[in-house]
Amino acid sequence: MSYELREHTADVAVEATGEDIDEVFVYVAEGLSAAHCESIPEGVGERFPVVAHAESKDALLFEYLDELIYQRDVRSVLPAGHEARVHWNGEWVLEGSARGVPFDAVEAREIKAVTYSEMELEETDEGWRAYVVFDV
Repeated sequence: MSYELREHTADVAVEATGEDIDEVFVYVAEGLSAAHCESIPEGVGERFPVVAHAESKDALLFEYLDELIYQRDVRSVLPAGHEARVHWNGEWVLEGSARGVPFDAVEAREIKAVTYSEMELEETDEGWRAYVVFDV
């Protein structure tokens, strides 16, 4: 299971599938990284923690991706090599990490924001599926 970048009018979308909810969140995040640039060097950059909280799974996916974009801007790095664990604790919580690849190590385009436009997150017979549109 994995992700695919999809063209979406002036934006870009990621469609991802995973065996479980953790995996589909990771693949959407990997799709976000891939939407920034065509190749990401391995072994470059320091890991940093990523945490998100929300009242629903859909809102958690939005908050997680929004947090990755925020960390990108604050740290001046491209988040890559994602790890995520999603669980319910009276609210939906994601605890994870990403590897911050310095911008000077990649040739990246700007992804402005994650959108709720057409966002889908669903459990299927094969696992989980997500579809997310990013504003470029």
